[in-house]
Amino acid sequence: MTNLERSLELILERNRRVEAEKAWEVSFTRRAFLALLTYLTAVLLLWLIGEERFLLLSLIPTISYVFSTLTLPWLKRFWITATSKNHRQ
Repeated sequence: MTNLERSLELILERNRRVEAEKAWEVSFTRRAFLALLTYLTAVLLLWLIGEERFLLLSLIPTISYVFSTLTLPWLKRFWITATSKNHRQ
């Protein structure tokens, strides 16, 4: 195998790894697990401080986390359009 072929193989291998990592970052599994972990942490902390409605109140940070993972495609399109105009000038 030549150096060029080896370099190409290394680039392709890196691209596969990067694509897998990106897929994990946006996966439902990751977001669901982190939402569950957020909820359980909030439940524990609120229970420890004696909050009576700890199960209900723990939904607040969990829902906030889920909202933060939304892609907001309309806002993304606006941002890309706005920033691409600024970069062209």
